[in-house]
Amino acid sequence: MTTALPSPLPLFPLQMVLFPGAVLGLRVFEARYLDLISDCLRTRQPFGVICLKAGAEAGRSDAPVQVEDVGVLAHLDEVDAEQPGILRVRCLGGERFHLLKAPTQRDNGLWVAPAERIAPDVLRMPGPAVLATVRALADAIRKLQASDSVPFAPPYQLDDSGWVANRWCELLPISLAAKQKLMALEDPVIRLSLVDGYLRDKKVIVG
Repeated sequence: MTTALPSPLPLFPLQMVLFPGAVLGLRVFEARYLDLISDCLRTRQPFGVICLKAGAEAGRSDAPVQVEDVGVLAHLDEVDAEQPGILRVRCLGGERFHLLKAPTQRDNGLWVAPAERIAPDVLRMPGPAVLATVRALADAIRKLQASDSVPFAPPYQLDDSGWVANRWCELLPISLAAKQKLMALEDPVIRLSLVDGYLRDKKVIVG
């Protein structure tokens, strides 16, 4: 049974788009986020990573902060104390969520908002038209393994359209807005088809 989200959900706005199944490394030193990591370790609850669209998120500012409506839950995987007051954190991307209201900032500076989960991608096998894109990702993983620098967490689900699309979205040099739209797409087959089209347009995939 799926557990309820923390209410409100603590948020970690970043100038990046986290994808389900992704690995996220953070260097945490601000007091509000050190407290957040401590709370998540104690409660075994995730926090929300959401893309920052505009505004200065760090500290308090009169400039309006704007974030996307859809983000991804970050589950703590490893937490190491780099030195006093600094944590190295490894998180794994979980389910997507949708903000129900605009975030508000607590007295300690932490952003929070009520949110609801978005159903995970339905498992859909890649069709024949995108198999070249699947093979290209498999080749990329093999090359990265040879240099011991694979940025993806196993298992490598090459038979899952959503997983393949998400991993390509992490690798592609596209705008944050484009990554956000792809992440938020509910149909993994369409997401993979769009990635495939981009790769063919850029001549990464031929044939």
